Amino acid sequence: MPTNARVLLDYLARPERHRYGSHGCNRADLHVPPGDGPHHVVVTIHGGSWQARYGKVLMKPAAADLVRRGRAVWNIEYRRLGRGQGGGWPATFEDVGAAIDHLSKLDDPRLRLDSVAVVGHSAGGQLALWATSRSDARVSIRRVVGQAAVCDLASAGESARALLGGTPAEVPERYTAVDPMRLIPLGVPILLVHGPSDETVGVRHSRRYAEAARAAGDRVELIEPSRGEHRIHIDTRSEAWQVAAEWVTKPDP
Repeated sequence: MPTNARVLLDYLARPERHRYGSHGCNRADLHVPPGDGPHHVVVTIHGGSWQARYGKVLMKPAAADLVRRGRAVWNIEYRRLGRGQGGGWPATFEDVGAAIDHLSKLDDPRLRLDSVAVVGHSAGGQLALWATSRSDARVSIRRVVGQAAVCDLASAGESARALLGGTPAEVPERYTAVDPMRLIPLGVPILLVHGPSDETVGVRHSRRYAEAARAAGDRVELIEPSRGEHRIHIDTRSEAWQVAAEWVTKPDP
């Protein structure tokens, strides 16, 4: 079968649908490779400025590519801002935490949950870094990828203020709880992929975070691909995606 046809079939393949809560957005898709497993699991978290007009379909091609690489993928949805979803503080964070923790409730022998990885793009990168920091998590995250991630909420502008309901001066405890810059060190390997020409989320976010995390003792790689558009990171044909996919699927150190 030609490669492009196989990619299309993978993209259109219907995943297993799950619900992890009572809200309409509390949904996740499970993509599993052929075979009994157990398969390592990658959680994917889409971006879109935490806005309701963007959804988990953005990460479906990435999920298909990871499945071809032998990984099971848990592609999550969560409450966002707008359209009456009730997202923002604290609902968005409650949902992301609950979605990842729900993996432990599946009791699925095909899934290996002792070395879960998380990949997040843009706002989803912020959520991925935050989720990795949780001390009360039921699922242990062993590595994390931030693709053009919002690593510094304090300098993220109006979008971050809408997410958290105020500025760092107005709601400091919220920034302390979820801003990746304030959650260092994570204690797990971190990959940041961020194009230097990204005009949506500036590469300065990732550069600042990498410097601070290394100083705190974290193992951080920062890769700046030659093509740096913001959405290129979830294009599975791009260098930006390829380096992320190869890193997240390599054997545990």
